[in-house]
Amino acid sequence: MLGMLFKPTVFGQYWLLLIKLRQLCIGLLLTALSQFVIADDSTSAMQLTQAEAANLLQLPLACAEVEYPNKLGQTLRGAEDLTSPKVLHPAFYGCFDWHSAVHGHWSMVRLLRAFPTIEGADQAKQILLRHLTAANIAVDIAYLDNNPSWERPYGWTWLLKLMSELQQWQDPMAPQLLEALKPLAAKISALYVDHLPKLVYPIRVGEHTNTAFGLTFAWDYALQFGDTSLQGAIAQRARDYYTADVNCPLSWEPSGYDFLSPCLQEVDLMRRVLPQAQFLSWVKGFLPSLAQADFDLAVGRVSDRTDGKLVHLDGLNFSRAWALRGLAEQYSEFSHLRLAANKHIAYSLPNLVDDSYEGGHWLGSFAIYALLP
Repeated sequence: MLGMLFKPTVFGQYWLLLIKLRQLCIGLLLTALSQFVIADDSTSAMQLTQAEAANLLQLPLACAEVEYPNKLGQTLRGAEDLTSPKVLHPAFYGCFDWHSAVHGHWSMVRLLRAFPTIEGADQAKQILLRHLTAANIAVDIAYLDNNPSWERPYGWTWLLKLMSELQQWQDPMAPQLLEALKPLAAKISALYVDHLPKLVYPIRVGEHTNTAFGLTFAWDYALQFGDTSLQGAIAQRARDYYTADVNCPLSWEPSGYDFLSPCLQEVDLMRRVLPQAQFLSWVKGFLPSLAQADFDLAVGRVSDRTDGKLVHLDGLNFSRAWALRGLAEQYSEFSHLRLAANKHIAYSLPNLVDDSYEGGHWLGSFAIYALLP
């Protein structure tokens, strides 16, 4: 089977399919996003209309069941691992890699929750029903049993985010999907609780292994589901890792491949974990410039959106936007940060129509979370 992947005729068919998918996404997104009124000079939070949301929905729909190309990110432990992504991970095999497939499913649920009658809703629901079954999820649980560090922490935190979204979705099919996913969420929670005491130092990069991001959605999940063991482990480690941090060098960002801001991701976590008075004192010392009414931050500029690493910077703009917006909405003294958030969204959102598969398979999720936290 694997040998077939290297035959020119089959390989060419995959790339032809990707080209067609790209053309589909461009055609569908261009109409809606060309009408998107981006108020980047306003401190009002940007909003997503149903028409725009329907076009963003096309991104996960277009890749959720596209098996190749695929980056498995696995350690081969035997010949049984030399099989297709769909066999290895029947729930989350599309969208290039496991974590992108997971947050692609989150994107579908988030848009369906916000816009129940959105165009493409039936197709999205059928995909969710086909993928999120107890049998499919059991395969991933077994995989983690043998590979406990796999997808840690990025894939883990998005899986818990999907779990949180399903629990909030008021649709008759949601409880069925939630029940199927619950054992995998419990497995990941236990892995977090086991791993965090062993992680002596936080990872402060702007990519998948960033510790602060890995704990952010996990914290939200722990609160929502009353997972006190996970909540306690995160609260302890967040304080251990970050409470002594001061003067984060925001001017050093971004690094060339960042899709997360190490400084702002830390703020996004600590505003959740610390009580108000303690957080406001901490953030004043950590990033004092955030309190300035004229705070500004240059967007991350992308030179080549066909490069899977360079296009990360569009993701950085969206993740910066959700961190800034989250702080502005939680604390009124930071309401001016919506201006910088809007500027970052305004730069990268229209470029989704030009993305190749390198960006299109994941950037929609980042855009959706920036607009629909």
